[in-house]
Amino acid sequence: MRNYSVIVSDLGNVLIPFDYNNAVNKLEKIEPGLGNRFFEFIKSHYDIHRKFERGDINSEEFLKKIMPELEGKVSEKEFKHLYSQIFRVNEGLVDLYTELKKKYTLVLMSNTNELHYEFGWGKYEFLNLFDKMVLSYEVHFVKPEHGIYKAVETFTGRPPEEHIFIDDISEYAEAAKSRGWDAVQFINNEQLVKDLINKGIME
Repeated sequence: MRNYSVIVSDLGNVLIPFDYNNAVNKLEKIEPGLGNRFFEFIKSHYDIHRKFERGDINSEEFLKKIMPELEGKVSEKEFKHLYSQIFRVNEGLVDLYTELKKKYTLVLMSNTNELHYEFGWGKYEFLNLFDKMVLSYEVHFVKPEHGIYKAVETFTGRPPEEHIFIDDISEYAEAAKSRGWDAVQFINNEQLVKDLINKGIME
C-alpha cells in the first residue's frame, strides 16, 4: 500500500457543484432567448473559455470577446456576477477534508478563471484548509496538461507516488496517474469515503 502525504483535490463539481443554468435563467428573465443564445455561443467558441482558464487572455480580453453576444442587454458589472453566481458548497466534503487536513498536505488544483475566483468562489472559508491553490489561469496550464500537475509537485517537493488526486473527470485523474500519482474519480461523497478507506487514507 502506498504511503501518501499529499491529497490534491479538484474544485468544480467536487467541492463546489456548479450549474450554468443559473446564469442562463437570469439572462432569460432579462429577455427570452438571450441566455440560450449566449451560452450556445460560449459552447461553440469553447476555445475562448479555454484560453481564459489557461490565462492566455485576461478578464478584460475575455469580456471584449463575449459581451457583444449579450446585445447590450447586460452591463459588464452585472455579467461578472451573473456569470459567477453558479456555485454551491459541498458541505459534507468540506467536513471530510477538515479531517484529512490533520494528517495530510492538502492542495487545490483547478481549471478556473479569474472572474469565477473574484466574483464566485474565491471568498469561501473552506479554502483556508488548503496549503496551496494551483489555479490554471495563474500557472498557464489546464488539466490534463502536465504543467499544472508539475506545479503541484514543485510546491510539495514530495515524490509523485505520495500524491493522490481527486477529480470528477476521469481524463484528468488518468493524467495524474501517468505522472506516477494515484487518483480516484469523484462520483459522490459516499463513494469517495469508500475509495479513501480502501487506500488506507481513512479508517
